[in-house]
Amino acid sequence: MPTNAAGEVRDALDELAELAVTAGGLPAGDAIQKLSVPHRATYIGSGKARELAALCEAGEVDTVIFDEELSAAQARNLEKVFSCRVMDRTALILEIFAGRARTREGKLQVELAQLEYLLPRLTRYWTHLSRQRGGVGAIGGEGETQLEADRRKTQERIERLREELVQVRQHRSTQRAGRQRHQWPLASLVGYTNAGKSTLLNSLTGAEVLAEDKLFATLDPTTRRLRLPTNQSVLISDTVGFIRKLPHGLVEAFKATLEEVVEADLLIHVVDASHPRAEQQIEAVQAVLSEIGASEKPTLMLLNKVDCEAGAHGARQLQLQHPGSVAVSARTRHGFPALMSDLGAMLRPIRDFVALEIPYARPEVIARLHSVGQIVERDFNGEKARFRARLPAHCRHEFHQFQVEDEDLVPTSLPD
Repeated sequence: MPTNAAGEVRDALDELAELAVTAGGLPAGDAIQKLSVPHRATYIGSGKARELAALCEAGEVDTVIFDEELSAAQARNLEKVFSCRVMDRTALILEIFAGRARTREGKLQVELAQLEYLLPRLTRYWTHLSRQRGGVGAIGGEGETQLEADRRKTQERIERLREELVQVRQHRSTQRAGRQRHQWPLASLVGYTNAGKSTLLNSLTGAEVLAEDKLFATLDPTTRRLRLPTNQSVLISDTVGFIRKLPHGLVEAFKATLEEVVEADLLIHVVDASHPRAEQQIEAVQAVLSEIGASEKPTLMLLNKVDCEAGAHGARQLQLQHPGSVAVSARTRHGFPALMSDLGAMLRPIRDFVALEIPYARPEVIARLHSVGQIVERDFNGEKARFRARLPAHCRHEFHQFQVEDEDLVPTSLPD
């Protein structure tokens, strides 16, 4: 492994172990080697490879996972040395994603990422077949023929998947058009994997999204409606968690899902304040946001998990570096009033401040006013119910016949 600060290397291996557990594995140990450049044939040195092979044999290890990406040749050579399966970080993440995908969209995206990862590595799967060698005019054996056939089939499948995902993006575009007709803003939850995004969505909206203390517990996006204290409806979307060194191929394959982030009116960046390297996780998330073109979006940072001592301490430190961030506990709902207030302020549309007189015989109009407007004042002592309220511009026509002049009212559009 290239030279890094000891703490960062240790954190990377701990995270790799968590990924292995998420995939159903049981970590047996780890090893570090400092190299100026990776070994061309085996990534690590040959001596280190033999040392680890002996440990694998003694411990009956069936899989060795590298934190860095391996070439097809390196993986093939290492499997010969270790006499067991060898995979890299990207392959491990893909395996987790394959087990977590539930929706058609998620399965399409995972299959696309897997095939694009597999395509340049197909040669390693056909080394058991013979290949003829000879002089001029000699042709490849059955292994070469099968390899070319598989490459062609894989490429054809990749193209079909891309076409299907284009249809998925068109469907999402239609959904967004529907939201725009309702004037509902979209806030997307983003953050490092296992930061607590799904727990937050469940606490805010009553959703029943899977929330486990595992990396990538949730893969498929979920969107739920949230009504703020200002009577404003907001759509909250939970998206796949980000991670350090998220493979570029995964970002490309999941663009249909990540469009929810790109198209969002607001990003809610959920941070695990209890994590010892929370600042590095923040940087990893920001790197992915830059890669997908969402780094300039308005963002509200939530410092989560303050219900534990490490989280409360971490939040205090992080707030010094990130003014305007909100300390919360998605599990206990601590800090939710401040969160709701900030959400309302950041997602607040321009609303018309109006005075209305509504006959008591029209209770459905009064009910509608309460459902879409923010009531500032009300008076039920006269012959008609009188209200001062802020209304979304697209709803004002519904109350036009009940609108009255009010000399104390500022006749302009104000933010609510």
